[in-house]
Amino acid sequence: MSKTDGADFLKWFGPLLDALRDLGDSGKPREVSDRIAENLKLTDSVLDEVLKSGQNRFYNQVAWARQYLVWEGFLDSSKHGTWKLTDKGKETTLTDKEARKLFLKWVGIHQKTRKKKSDNEILKEQDEKPPEELEKESSLDLLKVLQSLSPSGFERISRELLREHGFENVFITGGSHDGGIDGYGTLEINPFVSFKVLFQCKRYKGSVSRAQVGDFRNAMIGRAEKGIIITTGTFTNEATKEANRDGAPQIELVDGTKLVEMFEKVELGVIPKTMYEVNLNYFKSFME
Repeated sequence: MSKTDGADFLKWFGPLLDALRDLGDSGKPREVSDRIAENLKLTDSVLDEVLKSGQNRFYNQVAWARQYLVWEGFLDSSKHGTWKLTDKGKETTLTDKEARKLFLKWVGIHQKTRKKKSDNEILKEQDEKPPEELEKESSLDLLKVLQSLSPSGFERISRELLREHGFENVFITGGSHDGGIDGYGTLEINPFVSFKVLFQCKRYKGSVSRAQVGDFRNAMIGRAEKGIIITTGTFTNEATKEANRDGAPQIELVDGTKLVEMFEKVELGVIPKTMYEVNLNYFKSFME
């Protein structure tokens, strides 16, 4: 196997830079990925493909494309949840050939710095896990723990998570006749405005479909104006469209990645620790 086998994500290098320019040189990860999908008119079959780990393949590949562009100095390495072009990145466009050259350069650098792992092992890791999970394995561990909970246990811990994020009077409906509603709570926007929110919990490793989002909305009718679906899996592209369909009550979608972030933000069930990331861009001139 050559170094480029399994490196399907390098095809997003150029489109990622283009998408950021379209968005005014910065954007949130999902926003950037969605712009790439829109620009390239990607099909649902591409957008919905899931890895063995349960991660969405497209978003994982875009995240790795972003990581390589950070190493090369085209994107800011900030970890504040926003991807931003550097001055160098603003002036750069990449062809497939240039993307491949950049990719091979950094695979070579990583091979030198991770002597115990072959090129193929490095690429296999990247195909299955997003960059932040290789740096912080606890994120994947937390998701595995959540997926191992009992259905009722996942409902109860979702209740605790909502409480930690400002919801009040959070209750689980329980039973098999809840009409797809697992619980409800109240969210106060300010002293004058609050509203009831219904939620549904899906302890999945796969994807939540459009039909399931539609069924949940139907169950909401006459009971609340706002709903949340919480899953340890992912949502198909059509499910996301259905959740945000014009003229219908909006449904907030929380997938496994966002769920982990929410647990970490309030430090619920996790213990924070300080980690330092090696800035390979700084050291690359000393390797030549």
